[in-house]
Amino acid sequence: MTVHFIGAGPGAADLLTVRAVHLLRTSPVCLYAGTYLDPEVLAHCAPGAELIDTQHLDLDRIIEHCRTAHAAAQDVARLCSGDPSIYSALTEQTRRLDALGVPWDVTPGVPAYAAAAALLGTELTVPELVQSVVLTRTQARSTAMPRSEALGGFARTGATLVLHLAITRIRALADELCGDYGTDCPVAVVYRASQPDQLVLRGTLATIADQVEAAELRQAAVILVGRALAPVAHCVESHLYDPARVRHIASGPGR
Repeated sequence: MTVHFIGAGPGAADLLTVRAVHLLRTSPVCLYAGTYLDPEVLAHCAPGAELIDTQHLDLDRIIEHCRTAHAAAQDVARLCSGDPSIYSALTEQTRRLDALGVPWDVTPGVPAYAAAAALLGTELTVPELVQSVVLTRTQARSTAMPRSEALGGFARTGATLVLHLAITRIRALADELCGDYGTDCPVAVVYRASQPDQLVLRGTLATIADQVEAAELRQAAVILVGRALAPVAHCVESHLYDPARVRHIASGPGR
């Protein structure tokens, strides 16, 4: 028996990995976060599988479901929104499973920021303009941010910022970032990327808050900030595909 932590991706049923679909089809128990998931994802589960929505469960109750399944020798598909490597509470869950002697593994998924960038048709790193992406969040009704990770520190780098769990603070965040990025800096807000009710808002640090408030977005949205969202036409092109680059042709059979 194993608890499989599975990246459910941004929510669309066809953006799961082949491995994820296999695990869903073969696990008698599925724990999922109903807040962020397109119900079609659950269609991958086996007929008769026990489906448990965790959006109203605390950690103790979630782990108890895993312990019960372990006692019954039943695999568990534990669906995490996006990818389990960020903001999934993976650490606290696996720590408790280790204490109980319950085996677990992790299957990656499409992270929310990647789905948002795909929907925008945007590369978040543009040569000699932006070469770093910062994935972070802000503090509201959540655990405290480390003091060393103040948003202003990240803003001073000029990197593309991807803000999770921050949509309710969009006006304060935009005001805070204007000093480093400028009021005309491009911003995109992507709500439920890849799902039927997906929504994209584009603007600048000066205008985006009005749009978000008018749309009444309160959750399930990522905020992207940075010059890479609207690169100028004369941006430097990648050295990788430069015709002047010296290329060594490999020798050997068939080459």
